Amino acid sequence: MDNGIRENNMDRMPQLLIVNVGSTSTKIALFKGTEFVVQDTITYSADELSGYAGLHDQLPRRRDDLEQFVGKNNISLTAVDLFISRGGLGKPGPAGSYAVDEAMCEDLLAGKYGRHPSALGPAMMLDLAGKYGKRAIIIDPPSTDEFDPVARISGMPEIERRSAFHALNQKAAARRMARSVGRAYEELRLVVAHLGGGITIGAHRNGRVVDCTHGLTEGPLTPERAGGLPTQDLIDLALSGVMDRKQLQTRLVGRGGLAAYLGTADAKEVEAMILQGDEKAGLIYRAMAYQIAKDIGAMHVALKGPADGIVLTGGLARSEMLTGWIRDWAEGLAPVFVYPGEDEMTAMAEGGMRVLSGEEPVRRYNKG
Repeated sequence: MDNGIRENNMDRMPQLLIVNVGSTSTKIALFKGTEFVVQDTITYSADELSGYAGLHDQLPRRRDDLEQFVGKNNISLTAVDLFISRGGLGKPGPAGSYAVDEAMCEDLLAGKYGRHPSALGPAMMLDLAGKYGKRAIIIDPPSTDEFDPVARISGMPEIERRSAFHALNQKAAARRMARSVGRAYEELRLVVAHLGGGITIGAHRNGRVVDCTHGLTEGPLTPERAGGLPTQDLIDLALSGVMDRKQLQTRLVGRGGLAAYLGTADAKEVEAMILQGDEKAGLIYRAMAYQIAKDIGAMHVALKGPADGIVLTGGLARSEMLTGWIRDWAEGLAPVFVYPGEDEMTAMAEGGMRVLSGEEPVRRYNKG
């Protein structure tokens, strides 16, 4: 805990500036304690983002959006007590809070453990923290790794299954469900599905995510990602010369899934197409629900015992059409709880307050 943060500011709640860089958006918020003061979401089209040569090239644009938010809302950065970012795909480690440092940002921006725009947030906040003499942290990063050893085995010794998922929102939604039934998260067995531009489905056994689909390379098709694919066919496509490496990577993550089949990654547009009688749109959207339900079933097995609930969360959980189809296939396994939207910003604020109060230690990133 920083001496002086709480001690010298007992007349006000700590101010937390929070950024959540996603695949198609930058979410920014100012919190006082766990209550948000102002927040905004800047969205980007797939075409717009495809114009950047690499991940690092997006950094100036995302920084500009953060600066515009600060200026538009007359935020005094000198008054901010803690800078918080959603974590990126860093070195795997246990859940919790981590100090953002140069070693972490170097790994994230280099894509050492996987490439995702979430890598940009910690770098943005580290700059501000250094400039204003405060700390920057991440909480429950997507590289959170609590896997059982058996979950790491693939089908080839050269390839190990890795943990990379929406840990922050999955754990926040799981804790919300636990509160709703008057029990502790650590007591429950849950399957939690984060449904958004990326989709991950995890097995939460007594407070640990013992297995989960990988957010970039496994799982169901998503609005913009291909998900798991037949491997031999993928090899044939990769070697066919139809696409170069970059084009294929974009097809897998960015322009796959709904975008590849239907020309849009916007679920609202897809639902409008379905309501207008588009049979192809109906088939593809239902297939996404079907694949989600199949992975819920797989993670139910990973719980190694009866499930206390299935939790659907994320932006796509607002779709009653999609969640209704998932229920049709999965509700025989356990009660289904739906928490639309993402609770990630509040989850980060809650984590920040735990850090400032000394309730939760801040881990150091181990570059290894």
